[in-house]
Amino acid sequence: MNKPIIPIRKTAFSAPDTMPGSLSAEVAASLLAAVGDVTFILSTDGKILDVAVSQGDLANHGFADWIGESWIDTMTVESRPKVVEMLASAAGATPARWRQVNHSAAGGDVPVRYLVMALGERDRLIAIGRDMRGAAAMQQRLLLTQQSLERDYIRLRQAETRYRLLFDMTSEPVLIVDAVTRRIREANTAAHRLLDASDGALIGNPIATIVDPEHRDDFIAHLGAAEAADDVAPVALRLSDRRGEARISVKPFRQARTPLLIVRIEPVSSATGEPRLDATLSDVIERMPDAFVLVDRDLVVLTANAAFVELAEMPSVERVTGLRLGMWLGRPGIDLELILGQLREHGSVRNVATILRGSAGAQEEVEISGVIATMAAGECYGFTIRNVARRLAAPPAGGDVPRSVEQLTELVGRMSLKEIVRESTDMIERLCIEAALAYTSDNRASAAEILGVSRQSLYSKLHRHGLGNLVPGDS
Repeated sequence: MNKPIIPIRKTAFSAPDTMPGSLSAEVAASLLAAVGDVTFILSTDGKILDVAVSQGDLANHGFADWIGESWIDTMTVESRPKVVEMLASAAGATPARWRQVNHSAAGGDVPVRYLVMALGERDRLIAIGRDMRGAAAMQQRLLLTQQSLERDYIRLRQAETRYRLLFDMTSEPVLIVDAVTRRIREANTAAHRLLDASDGALIGNPIATIVDPEHRDDFIAHLGAAEAADDVAPVALRLSDRRGEARISVKPFRQARTPLLIVRIEPVSSATGEPRLDATLSDVIERMPDAFVLVDRDLVVLTANAAFVELAEMPSVERVTGLRLGMWLGRPGIDLELILGQLREHGSVRNVATILRGSAGAQEEVEISGVIATMAAGECYGFTIRNVARRLAAPPAGGDVPRSVEQLTELVGRMSLKEIVRESTDMIERLCIEAALAYTSDNRASAAEILGVSRQSLYSKLHRHGLGNLVPGDS
């Protein structure tokens, strides 16, 4: 329901001719100059006849130097229509009202709020102005503060959403309990399922009701012990309504100055000890820490597990399915062709080093192993991808060890700079050729393509470094 708008009532002096008394010209001028930060005496056509500046900073912006100029010419283009309206209102019978305009002054635009009115019976107008820079700065700070609060609120809501999703999606039964009242404040889906309760039915119930009546005293004692110490071991208790035994662990924490308890429930397996066999092969692949992806002969993704979706920086497996594997895996035009060649020739590949590019721009060093599988629609390829970016590099096994910077600098004085540079260049060239040959399983044509040189140039370098002899058909 809209509230009625109440008009603002304005009042004036009841006897203006007698209240102030007779004022001299000097007193009237001083009074007008003191009313605002800047006061202009204008002609009816808007020419500045005189100016009084009581705000020293405005004088530094050149306000006192505008005598003789047109008042409208001191304004910005956007403010000039307001000036025309104020001059017209002051010359007519329209009541004066405050209007904010911007001056084009030295050092930048200056916002000023003006009240323009006729000055007695003479053809003069007076414009009383108040500097609004302080108010504008305060308004800007208020706007920035409001935007900061909104950003913090959005981050808080996002964090709360993530917490709620994790809390509800975890397979472990978890309860949040008020440490003072011992009543359940929150319970996730797994806890409701374990205790055969409908959604939300556990909220507000005493926490002791989740265990068998015979074990409730022990449970209450365990809660007290958990509040007093941080390293209390879990306790095995029987759940209520013959739901079996469970290991219950309790951890205290505080939120908004309120003491709370987080209660984790781990059902104990049956006496037979037989493992549960309800995990299917697809569940195992989905939970693998290494990425797995299945593609057809055209390298179009058929399915993938959560680890691959995370490496590819995609929101879901549905967004990955149907796209080509080359969008993420390998250097364009090199790695996948070599991997496919090895697969079709040998049926499998193992621990091939390559890179994986995420959709958001991240790039990870990975090792890929693959195998050919047969489906009803034809052959397909299955790949496991392992992130090796954080793996510690193994020390070089034999061969020439590259010189360190310190070793190279020790050669200064013994060898000329030209010889030191030539030796370093030959060493780097040899190491790169050896790496390319190892990467391509000694396929010299592929190694030349990776290195970006011609085959003849590669064969020449191989011969110069003693890495291999030419065989018939190489030249």
